[in-house]
Order: sequence, then structure tokens, then C-alpha cells
Amino acid sequence: GPRDDRFQGRRDDRYSDRPRDDRGPRDDRYQGRRDDRYADRPRDDRGPRSDRYQDRRDDRAPRDDRFQDRRRDDRGDRRDGDRRRHDESYRPSNRFDTRRSHEPYGREDRKRRDNDFQGHNSFDDESDQMSWTASTADAVEGEVASGFFELGVAEPLVRVLAGQGITQPFPIQAATIGDALAGRDVLGRGRTGSGKTLAFGLPLLTRLAEGSPVGAPRAMILTPTRELALQIADNLSPLAAAVGIDLTLIAGGMSYGPQLRAFERGVDVVVATPGRLIDLLEQGAADLSQVEITVLDEADHMADLGFMNDVRTLLDACGDGQRLLFSATLDDAVDKLVKKYLHDAVTREVDSEKASVTTMVHRPLIVKPHHKNQVTAEIANREGRTVLFARTQMGTDRIATQLREQGVMAGALHGGLTQGARARILTAFREGAVPVLVATDVAARGIHVDDVTLVLQVDPPHDSKDYLHRAGRTARAGHEGVVATIVLPHQRKLARRLLGQAGVGAEPIHVEPGTPELREATGARPTSGVAIAEADYQKLIAPKQQQRRRPDGQRGGGRGRGGYRQQRQGRRY
Repeated sequence: GPRDDRFQGRRDDRYSDRPRDDRGPRDDRYQGRRDDRYADRPRDDRGPRSDRYQDRRDDRAPRDDRFQDRRRDDRGDRRDGDRRRHDESYRPSNRFDTRRSHEPYGREDRKRRDNDFQGHNSFDDESDQMSWTASTADAVEGEVASGFFELGVAEPLVRVLAGQGITQPFPIQAATIGDALAGRDVLGRGRTGSGKTLAFGLPLLTRLAEGSPVGAPRAMILTPTRELALQIADNLSPLAAAVGIDLTLIAGGMSYGPQLRAFERGVDVVVATPGRLIDLLEQGAADLSQVEITVLDEADHMADLGFMNDVRTLLDACGDGQRLLFSATLDDAVDKLVKKYLHDAVTREVDSEKASVTTMVHRPLIVKPHHKNQVTAEIANREGRTVLFARTQMGTDRIATQLREQGVMAGALHGGLTQGARARILTAFREGAVPVLVATDVAARGIHVDDVTLVLQVDPPHDSKDYLHRAGRTARAGHEGVVATIVLPHQRKLARRLLGQAGVGAEPIHVEPGTPELREATGARPTSGVAIAEADYQKLIAPKQQQRRRPDGQRGGGRGRGGYRQQRQGRRY
């Protein structure tokens, strides 16, 4: 039969021995009302609260100035019917157009401000550009005893050189100036820092001074980097001014305006990087058809950077003429260029790429890994200008930051910086405000400072060629220099092979922080350990504040006749 003991959905079958209706209703439960609480006193003794929000505002006077969804009779008609204010399709589509398509209401009596002048100083990526100013130099009066006279260099140039303390030519200059003055094509091979700038600059200016301007460039000097172009322009501009030659710098990272104006007025000598000059040539702004003398400096580096196609394009635009090519090595790409564009060239080789310079000392340093950072800091803390090399951009930033934390003022130089920042760091390095420079291989090609007394290779180079280019930052122009290389124990075989390929026979030295061997080899000194504030470093490399000219030619800078009152000397290009 069916089981009756299962749950039937009701509970009245439980405890059937007693009824469930013997319990009265519970009045203490919440019934949705509150009048059953505190029954000892009534709750109606409180008066009604009239200050409560009654959802009515009829006690206030009506406001007639509210929007009543009707047209106001006291306003003029809208210019396009009843279109709402938020519908602004009548405005011009070009948001940067300064021309107004309509005049605002109530502003007719206000004079419109000229947007060409900004009363405050502002700097952005575009304003952070490298600029160049041609300089002049004093010439020595009276009789001058100089070896450049015998080579046939123009007398005004010799007097300017004498004023700079240069009276005797370096070997590369003595070997090439005579052939270049004779109009022959020259292939000069010499290490970086051997004096190649004057080797081609002096005969170039001497020959141009004998002719007359033609309203277009008569000479072109190509360099692989902007820093090298700036260095050459700085060295040659005083000499060019002495013989009445107009010289300008054409390089990337600079404003187009001065460069375009230089071609418009007619410049005699162009010192340029291939990329920017190709750009101006394609725009039709540059005319190279009148170029008589072409110079390629550090042609091997241009080949390494992939500029050979641009170089050939520029050489083809120049037509026939004298060509002077200077290179530390004669690689395959450079050899092809020589065979195609140089005719009956004479080869002059002085201070070959092998590290055989007697004024350069090489010091391979065997360092334990946990001592590397401290050894680097102590070497960087030595007296004199020092260049450190790292393989990567992040490595240069990291090393420079670590050195400043140790109390050594150091700056990083690499391709990730803007051109203006790179130029300011190099200027601070040349002036001595930042005595230590940490650079990558590519950026270091633009370091042309004669008094760098030590080069430290924190990271070993890729090959012997990079080693020699790094070493070329010191022992320049006859000065003495030390090339130190940090070698970790597992890098000894690599270092031995690189040094052998570079022609360096130095024996490695085991050093530790604070040891006499380290001080004797590099002049290292213990660091102070007091960190240099980042703000102090930024002050040294910050861009100089500039103010834009007003339309009337006056400068801003305060009330009355305040601001900048002195004009810079020299012509600005």
C-alpha cells in the first residue's frame, strides 16, 4: 500500500497529540507600522514639519528668464534659423586655420592679438634643434714662420692658423696638401684624429679663393654624421672668413629655413650630411652643378651606415671635378667608389688604421664581474676628459646614471637623443662641465675633442675595426692618450683576438678597485660616493631659453626695454 509517512507538503501531521491553535498572535513582530512602539506615550504630540521637501516650489516667484522652449523676442535671429548652439557645423573644418569665419558677439571692440609672438618661453621637439653660427678668428700680423707657406697655402689662412698656434703641418697634411693644391684627385688614408680636416680644408679654400663666386656651391664636403659636420664647419669657418669664402652647414636635426636661405643667396662651400642634402636636392632647393671640389670624409663610416647610394647620387649631381676622399680603411664599398669617381688618384697613407701611434698606450684590464662597476667608477673619476664606450643605448644611460650616483659627473650620448640634446651634451663635454662622456659606437664618431686623455671600453667592441675607431677618440693631433679595456674572465680569448687583429700587443693587467695597479694604469681615483642631484646635471645640458621676436623687431622679456639687449656676433645660418 502507499506510504503515508512521507512529506506531504504540510506540517499539521506532526505532533498531532496537541493542537497548534492554542497560541495567540504575536504582536511584537514588525507589522510595517511604528505606532506600537513606545506605547506609553503618544506619537502625535509633534507638530507637522513644514520645512520638509514637499515636491512643490509654489512659494517662490516664477522665473521668466528660464528656457521655455520658445524663441526669445529680445535676441536677434540666429544666423541659420533655429539651429541649436551645440550644432557647430558652420565652423571651418580646419581647426588650425587662424582665419575666422564668424565674429563672436560682443567682441567687436577688442583688438585681435597677433599669434606670431608668444610672450612666454616654450620649448618642444621642434625647437630643440641644433643651430650653427659661423665664427671668425684673429690673424697674426707681421712675419710668420710656418711650414704651411712651403706647401703653398694662402697667406691669410697661414696667419689664422698661426693665431691658433698651428705652425707646422701634421704628416697627413704634409703628404696631401701639395697634390690637392695641384688639382689632383687624392685618396688619403689615415686614422681618426690625424689632422684630415685641414688636409682637405686648406687646399680647398686656397683654390676657391683664387676664383670668384658663381651664386651656387663651388665645393661640397660630405660627412657621415652631424657631429662631424659640425666639427668640420667650426674648424673651417674662421679660415673661410679670412679669404672671403661663404661656408654653411647642412645637416639633419636643424631648421630648414636657414639652409634654404643659404642656397638662395649663393653659398661657396657646403658641409653636409648625405641625407639632408639629398632632401634639399630633391626639393629643387640645392644646385650642385657648379661644384668644383668634392670631399668625402670618413668614407668607410658612410659605407657602414649605408650612405653609399646617397653619396653616388650627390657625386653624379656634381659632375666632373676634383675629388678628395679620406678613409681610415679601404673596404669593398669604398674601393668601388674610388674606382668609379676618382681619376688618376694619388694615394697617401699616414698613420694607418693599425694602432701604431706612439702616443697611444693600450691597457687591457682583467676585472672580476662583481668589481666591474666600481672599477668603472674609479677610472671615470680620474682627472681629465674621459670617454666611456658601451654597446647599447640603454647601457650608456645606465652607466651614466650609476656614475652620477657615485659622484662622477657623466653624460650619455647615443642616437636615441634629440639632435639638440646631443649637441648640448657635446658642448658641455668640450667645455669641461661634463668631464665624462658615455657613448655608443655610432654616436662616438661625432666626438672630435683633441684633449681626451683616456678612452675606457666598458663593453668590448664587436670587432677590431670598432676597437680602433674607439681608440681614435684619444691621442689626437699629437696628444698622448690611454685606451683601457675592461675584460671579464670569460672574455679573455675574445679580447686577445681583437687586440691581435688591431695590432695591439699589450699584456693584460689584473686589477681591483683601489689597487695601485689600477691607479698606475689609468689614473683612477676613489669616488666620493655623494650622488649628484639630477637637477644639477639637467642644468648643464638644458636648452638655453630663447624668446621669439615681435613683428616690430623688439624682443620680449619684461617691461620697457628689458630682455636680451646684446646681439650675437657673427652670421647665423
